[in-house]
Amino acid sequence: MPTRSTPVSRPTATAARAPQIEVTGPIRERYDEILTPDALAFLTALHSRFSARRHDRLADRMRRRFEIGNGHDPQFRDDTAHIRDDSEWQVAGAGPGLEDRRVEITGPTDPKMTINALNSGAKVWLADQEDATSPTWKNVIEGQLSLFDAIRGQLQFTSSEGKSYAVTAEQTPTIVMRPRGWHLIEKHLRYTDRTGRAMDASGSLVDFGLYFFHNAQQLIENGVGPYFYIAKLESSEEAKLWDDIFTFSEQYIGIPHGTIRATVLIETLPAAFEMEEILFEMRDHIAGLNAGRWDYIFSIIKNYRGRGARFVLPDRSEVTMTVPFMRAYTELLVKTCHKRGAFAIGGMSAFIPNRRDPEVTERAFEKVAADKKREAGDGFDGTWVAHPDLIPVARAEFDAVLGDRPNQVDRQRPDVRVRAADLIDVHIGRPITAAGVYGNVSVAIRYIEAWLRGLGAVAIDNLMEDAATAEISRSQIWQWIHQDRSTEEGTPITRDYVEGLITQVLDEVERSEGDRFDDAATIFRDVALGQEFPAFLTLPAYARFLTETD
Repeated sequence: MPTRSTPVSRPTATAARAPQIEVTGPIRERYDEILTPDALAFLTALHSRFSARRHDRLADRMRRRFEIGNGHDPQFRDDTAHIRDDSEWQVAGAGPGLEDRRVEITGPTDPKMTINALNSGAKVWLADQEDATSPTWKNVIEGQLSLFDAIRGQLQFTSSEGKSYAVTAEQTPTIVMRPRGWHLIEKHLRYTDRTGRAMDASGSLVDFGLYFFHNAQQLIENGVGPYFYIAKLESSEEAKLWDDIFTFSEQYIGIPHGTIRATVLIETLPAAFEMEEILFEMRDHIAGLNAGRWDYIFSIIKNYRGRGARFVLPDRSEVTMTVPFMRAYTELLVKTCHKRGAFAIGGMSAFIPNRRDPEVTERAFEKVAADKKREAGDGFDGTWVAHPDLIPVARAEFDAVLGDRPNQVDRQRPDVRVRAADLIDVHIGRPITAAGVYGNVSVAIRYIEAWLRGLGAVAIDNLMEDAATAEISRSQIWQWIHQDRSTEEGTPITRDYVEGLITQVLDEVERSEGDRFDDAATIFRDVALGQEFPAFLTLPAYARFLTETD
């Protein structure tokens, strides 16, 4: 393993034709402890072996969206039916420290949030470098430093107000790190291949590679292992790519095959049709699947945005976990996981408490308790929360079902029968309201503004918003405009109507010097009011606003 004091590697003329990673972002205090020559060599090896396959899989996504957009609904695959029909195979299951996952807390990896998560009392911490993190260069590298220090028991933090934070819990959650999805790039690291062609590094490979290279051995010595949440997969071919990366990485540093454990988020519509295949392709490394509800709703809208009124969803608040297509998706997930010995992990209710407002807190507790009671009753083995005060609420509901058992993986669901049509029957029969349209505009602009300032998880109107919920807000606006929808009150949803709401939001928010509301409104117009539909709002926003130079 590398020492922490090794200086950052820079390219040389003699290495111009060799594959390499070049650091193009600023080097600040302690960055050289993460961006060591050996770590950059590992990133280079990952890109050299897997970058082309990543691009192939991204091309598959574009083709799949085109097919759905042109009337070809997804189906359970005929060419992989033999995998689903084979009752013998099972997955690796839980690694050390993952046997009991009844409550997991999610959050970004800055020092304060890292310490709060480790003191929270949860069983698992999802250390999120993805939707809960704005991918500024500072957040990417300093998040790695927070994890590096936390894993070695040396993380401390003092805020600008002078408040000190330290890990004081006797038992801390098992860390499961979530790297960015395949679609995201890291513009502050530049990969040059053997032909001399230069390109931005993959955000996925950067986040995974730096964390794994620096921490895998230490995590094993700590009695756990290098564990990952894998986001936004769309196919078993993408799962196979990750599995090959895991195998290569284990061999690279000399740890046993199967040491890595992954939990895959089923948060895209195409992945819902390939859950067993995803488990199969990652069977030596996978612990379970997670029901990523918010991105799943976004995926429905994105794939069916141009398919007519039948696929138009109502106000975001009406798309709950109890509507039929969401029930079909989550029950199929539990059945699939337990059939193969995998954990089924529930999603995150957006409601959060407010310690200054008892009424808001009581409502949040009631909503979260009902959500977790449903999940535990359906057979989920654990769930997510976004705030430490929600841990006892969620734990109580899972304790009531699990008792002293660490999980309920042995509970089978032969009663669940889900057809392909059930997963895309999104008709809810609820309206689009003027309040719903305004809420989408307001939430999206306020979230994007915070994201531009480096915040990835933001409390807005007593709900926890992240990139996934902002995607729902802007994609609904786009779809409602392009499908000529009107509000329940009779107002056509047009670009001019939404422009008026943008002006209203900008007039109502509290402005301050250095805020990013004007930039946020620009991004929102680009991703919600344009003729074309960007696949992710973070792609143009990152390229335009979050790139730093020396």
